Amino acid sequence: MSGTAATTPPAAVDPSRWKALVFIALAQLMVVLDATIVNIALPSAQTDLGISDGNRQWVITAYALAFGGLLLFGGRIADKWGRKNAFVVGLIGFALASALGGAATGEAMMLGARALQGAFGALLAPAALSLLAVSFTDAKERAKAFGIYGAIAGGGGAVGLILGGFLTEYLNWRWTFFVNIPFAVVAAVGAWMVIREPAGSRNSARLDVPGVILSTLGLVALVYGFTRAESAGWSDTVTVAMFVASAALLAAFVYVESQVKSPLLPLRVLLERNRGGVYLSLGLAVISMFGLFLFLTYYLQIVKGFSPVKTGFAFLPMIAGMIVGSTQIGARLMTRVAPRLLMGPGFLVAGAGMLMLTRLEVGSSYPALILPAQLLLGLGMGTAFMPAMSLSTYGVNPADAGVASAMVNTSQQVGGAIGTALLNTIAASATTAYLADHAAEAAAGGPAGQLVQAQAMVEGFASAIWWAVGILVASAAIAFALINTGRPGSGGPVASGAGAAEDAELKVPVIAH
Repeated sequence: MSGTAATTPPAAVDPSRWKALVFIALAQLMVVLDATIVNIALPSAQTDLGISDGNRQWVITAYALAFGGLLLFGGRIADKWGRKNAFVVGLIGFALASALGGAATGEAMMLGARALQGAFGALLAPAALSLLAVSFTDAKERAKAFGIYGAIAGGGGAVGLILGGFLTEYLNWRWTFFVNIPFAVVAAVGAWMVIREPAGSRNSARLDVPGVILSTLGLVALVYGFTRAESAGWSDTVTVAMFVASAALLAAFVYVESQVKSPLLPLRVLLERNRGGVYLSLGLAVISMFGLFLFLTYYLQIVKGFSPVKTGFAFLPMIAGMIVGSTQIGARLMTRVAPRLLMGPGFLVAGAGMLMLTRLEVGSSYPALILPAQLLLGLGMGTAFMPAMSLSTYGVNPADAGVASAMVNTSQQVGGAIGTALLNTIAASATTAYLADHAAEAAAGGPAGQLVQAQAMVEGFASAIWWAVGILVASAAIAFALINTGRPGSGGPVASGAGAAEDAELKVPVIAH
């Protein structure tokens, strides 16, 4: 490479960057585990607060809508206002919203607290990832830092299931909210003391207000459409209207972004093939992973009779696999091989683990089937997540790091909403079909009838898991086809497509070593 891509001079390296990573990782863990920790506590909270069955989904949906809808806005605010400032304010706001949720006395207070958590999470999450992007500019250090971050991003949801089970079973559901407060306080104080944001990395352009409105409404409509489809069906009038509105709003957003001088989301961030490949493949992979969390939780608790705590611990092999995949495989190989050679095989290994779970039956053995399947899934996802997280901001204009980071979170959030709705609908349809074919046995009642009900549920899970396998194979294909950058230091292609030249001039200097 030419001298313009030289190694970052020592003076530009933040001596506190590894300390900063601790607090960034802690904040990321809090945000990710909050996506699942409330799920286990929801039945207890619903009873205490008198939330109806029809409205209980809003405890999850209110968070998802605010988080998914405001992510791009949050990422651009971080670029303009400063990532450290956005990070700390996001943490404080998240802590206050969590305290409000834990102290909720009724349905309205709970739903308001969840929406606030989502809004502050949308400010916090892109700020955290973009801080890593601008703080770690050495290729080997970047690999280690993103290995840790990738393990947390991938495994945090499973940690939430364990922690949620413990808190719900031994304390009460309110502690699934209160537990965020010490996380947030420690991370905010530590971040304020040790994070040093590089000079000249802010975006001073005017805020693209039309872009903010169109992207927020478009993403909210999309997430709500998938969430509503899960409960009301895909042909429901409101569900269809949400998808139509989302398509129109997001199309208008893309047009506006192509016309305005200072866009909220510069199209060069999306159209560079490597970053576009990351956003697409990661979003698809998350569909599979969130669907699996849902199915395994129900299978272990309802079919196997596991307690919430035992169910949480049953996910430990997946967490272990993700940690090993991210920190030992991904981080060690990232500076030696091209990212697609980690992401593609990683998604395929995860798909092999998912394929094992298509053999799930009522009497399946946890040690013989579920444990090795989770290990493969965790290893594959961890190996793929790590280079994906790093590549999502690799080569981007530093002033766009926040909004590029927001796109990663947006792809994961939308993927999670799609995964829960799409795969749950497939599972429900297969379960209904099985019960229709075995109506006489199901109507018999007693142990025989209960067995048919359990078999129908497992049949539904297995059918949906086949789809999850196909989605992971598609993720691998996209990674192999679109991601063409070489390993850091190889001088392979880094940018192509719209905006490549502009990115190349301003890229984070991680190439030559």
